[in-house]
Amino acid sequence: MNFPDAQKLYGVIDGTWPASAKQALGPWTIRLDGSASSRASAATAEQPVTKADIPLAEQAMRDAGQAPLFMLREGETALDDILATCGYVIKDPVNMYAMPLEEIATTRPPPVTSFEVWPPLAAQVEIWAQAGIGAGRIAVMDRAQHPKTTLLGRIHDRPAGTVFIAVAADCAMIHALEISAAFRRHGLARHLTRAAAYWARDNGADYLTLVATRANEGANALYSSLGMTLVGQYHYRTLPE
Repeated sequence: MNFPDAQKLYGVIDGTWPASAKQALGPWTIRLDGSASSRASAATAEQPVTKADIPLAEQAMRDAGQAPLFMLREGETALDDILATCGYVIKDPVNMYAMPLEEIATTRPPPVTSFEVWPPLAAQVEIWAQAGIGAGRIAVMDRAQHPKTTLLGRIHDRPAGTVFIAVAADCAMIHALEISAAFRRHGLARHLTRAAAYWARDNGADYLTLVATRANEGANALYSSLGMTLVGQYHYRTLPE
């Protein structure tokens, strides 16, 4: 059981938040998806590329009705520099976290705080919609392979939060953790994260993992306070609108 590194988590992202289609095209993996989710629609380089390779990926994404979007992983400085010279700007720098389940599945949330639900209920879909997570991203959840689930969080006997979790290899990954605005700062995000860890332990995983944009200070503070380890980063590049 080896602690997951950045390279492993890139694969866990693909496994738990899959694009509707992937194409191997020259040095590229092209992800095609109608969800508007960057994770499911960004191209990645699978071997060294030159500036001459960029149009191949751009055209494939445009032909599919997508704006060109590239995911830059650790060690891809050369590609990052090439895209910058082509006018691409950085979008959404992301932190990746991991933690052994034995270290986080230690205290269960209070009773009637969290419920496992699959498929997600209308109340969860509404909470996601309030945060801009629409039908396209729900479709990503639908297409992910089992084991997977959602958790519905409740406060004062009312739907208050939701999260999606899926397992790839020995890692469970949290996606789309959202708390309704009226119920924030009640500790529900922390409760749902711990509940996700217990679910992951019961479904064959050894680690709880997740990603959070660096701009999301609240999320990064929460995961750091839980003792999760920052194992890597990535960012996207896109053309200015």
